[in-house]
Amino acid sequence: MNQISRRRFLEDSVGLLAAATVPSLATAEVVRRRKSVSPNEKLRIAVIGFNGRGMNHIESYVKMDDVEIVALCDADTATFANALRVIDKAGKPTPKTYQDIRKLVEAKDIDAVSIATPNHWHALAAIWALQNGKDVYVEKPVSHNVSEGRRIVDFARKYNRICQCGTQSRASKGLQGAMAYLHTGQLGHVSIARGLCYKRRKSIGKVSGPTTVASTIDYDLWTGPAPMKPLMREKLHYDWHWVFDTGNGDLGNQGIHEMDKARWGINKKGLPNSVQSFGGRFGYVDDGNTPNTAVVFHDYGDSKIIFEVRGLETDKLVPGKAAAGAAVGNIFYGEKGVMVMPSYSDATVYDNDGNKVSEFHGGGDHFRNFVDAVKTRKRESLFADIEEGHLSSALCHLGNISYSLGQDAPFNPRTKAFGDDKDAYEVIGRTEQHLAANGINLSETKYKLGKKLDLVPGKEIFKNRETNQYLTREYRKGFEVPSKA
Repeated sequence: MNQISRRRFLEDSVGLLAAATVPSLATAEVVRRRKSVSPNEKLRIAVIGFNGRGMNHIESYVKMDDVEIVALCDADTATFANALRVIDKAGKPTPKTYQDIRKLVEAKDIDAVSIATPNHWHALAAIWALQNGKDVYVEKPVSHNVSEGRRIVDFARKYNRICQCGTQSRASKGLQGAMAYLHTGQLGHVSIARGLCYKRRKSIGKVSGPTTVASTIDYDLWTGPAPMKPLMREKLHYDWHWVFDTGNGDLGNQGIHEMDKARWGINKKGLPNSVQSFGGRFGYVDDGNTPNTAVVFHDYGDSKIIFEVRGLETDKLVPGKAAAGAAVGNIFYGEKGVMVMPSYSDATVYDNDGNKVSEFHGGGDHFRNFVDAVKTRKRESLFADIEEGHLSSALCHLGNISYSLGQDAPFNPRTKAFGDDKDAYEVIGRTEQHLAANGINLSETKYKLGKKLDLVPGKEIFKNRETNQYLTREYRKGFEVPSKA
């Protein structure tokens, strides 16, 4: 995790960072006068970043008769051929291609952008587009740190733009029904919302020195707001998830979906009272520095979110007497039973005796929801408005901050850091069993016990002012995320 000086954080917070780096920045008046797309017009959209998830963006938009992909942008020109092939096969016009996002955001023939870059670029790409009068779909997590997410919200509101987060579970008819079941109290009070990211992640390898970046990649542009460093891993693409400079580990990769559903389920519209985490990178030594095993506790007072990441082999978690469990999903523990949510579209309710009470099924089209909202200008119709994306992304970042500020601790004797919290010790015990089952010798292994961090109620800052520096980061010159809308 990057840290900055307290002085720099305070300067950043009051808006002293220069906004002059924004390419062809549209004035507020220009943005206000910008013509919105009418329901009968084609939405002209650009996709930014498509070496992975961005291809799903392209494949979704080419199916829509009222959308035209007019531009593609990626720092790696080797990605263009496959994307253009998909668009051509769909019988759609060939879009312009850009390697430099700074040129794309100033283009006048683009109404909206759809962003699927690495995490460290999400906020800057979104804000540059918003400042230039474009509506935005930005993948999860919407930010690389807590402060960036709030900045996107502020810019979207200032320029009156539609901004959707890519947590597509919120478009699911099945989950919308399941959440309504929880919110109307049919499961009773939900004391624990458990998020699960049990997803096997193998070693990314260990290099002995810097590796060569492909000639098709503008590494300066790819690095953008992150620190410029030699490439110290075998692959540039995808494995950036496991390096804190550019990624957020599985909390911000797969886990953000389940973190979002956990917060959605207990209907919390802000950050928790406190956060604490523990974990480590177990089973191999490689060039990643994010934990492949982690547990995060978010305390909301009347309920809590307990999030588990497991990157080694593991079985599903089956709660109580329920007939089925989840590996990548959620479990809600209520007074009247549990709700098991094993996917983006399904949920099953069991009573305390294990009897099936209710089921919810059905998907949805998150991209279509974005396009419709752009055309109607109804922000309230978005399934995942940017503020929802910011809050859930922030929960992931808070867990990583606690972890990064932690201290090494032995598994035995068991820590007493969680006081009399029986739920904490239950998950610690299961985590120890999981690691032992994967051949980890706990008596010779230490984990990182994260620092407990208390937050100021109603504000997105810590009570300990010195810790607030971790809510943002230093930015490279020319790639500063604007500090204030």
